[in-house]
Amino acid sequence: DVQLVESGGGLVQPGGSLRLSCAANGYTYSSYCMGWFRQAPGKEREGVAAVDFDGVARYADSVKGRFTISQDNSKTTLYLQMNDLKPEDTAMYYCAADKNPRMTAIPDYWGQGTQVTVS
Repeated sequence: DVQLVESGGGLVQPGGSLRLSCAANGYTYSSYCMGWFRQAPGKEREGVAAVDFDGVARYADSVKGRFTISQDNSKTTLYLQMNDLKPEDTAMYYCAADKNPRMTAIPDYWGQGTQVTVS
């Protein structure tokens, strides 16, 4: 069975940086489109960044220029480098895997989430 395990969340001051990691168990990333979502209290879950099958990275407008999505060479770990963090980035961040060529709003697999707090 596919399992996604996130890590790297925490408390950071505005303007700071964090790097989230997502380790895959049971498959390699080349079989899926991978990405990150987040959900703040009282708000709907939203897509943050994703990498298509063809390797194209896509970002939400709110994080463009500040966040970078990447994979290691073995494609067993997905990363999200977050710079210049703002209080509005505070949320639970989720790793996701989708069998479609591009990330959809309802991916096939989710991680358990890692909390990011900017304060």
